Amino acid sequence: MSQIPGLDGLLGVEHLELTADRVVVSFTLGEHHLQPFGIPHGGVYCAVHESTASTGGQIWLRDQGIVVGTNNSTDFLRQAKVGDTITTSAWPIHRGRTQQLWRTESTGQDGKLIAQGQVRLANLDVPIPPETLERFRALWDE
Repeated sequence: MSQIPGLDGLLGVEHLELTADRVVVSFTLGEHHLQPFGIPHGGVYCAVHESTASTGGQIWLRDQGIVVGTNNSTDFLRQAKVGDTITTSAWPIHRGRTQQLWRTESTGQDGKLIAQGQVRLANLDVPIPPETLERFRALWDE
């Protein structure tokens, strides 16, 4: 587990780059990432793709509301194995007043594409919870 709260922390995600235009994270596949047949669960990639895109989307939106995922389309291209370090990158395709679309890619330590996709986010005009605002404010000030 990492120091990051929520599901990302349980998955062992570590932030490598955090900007409004690009987010890069990594995690190392462990036994807890496997589905019952002993291979990495595709939901891990979906979850990391959505949280990576959402982080970038929130950094861009700043304190003008919160972003939520409305669609997550992830394609699985090759299998990784326990012990492999996966790097996931996300960058915007479109950012508008009410929605954003982000491209996501997960690669193995050999640089080969393992999973790719898109995440659509809605920009909701609602207040950001104080604990979330505090965490993101540090990113906006960088």
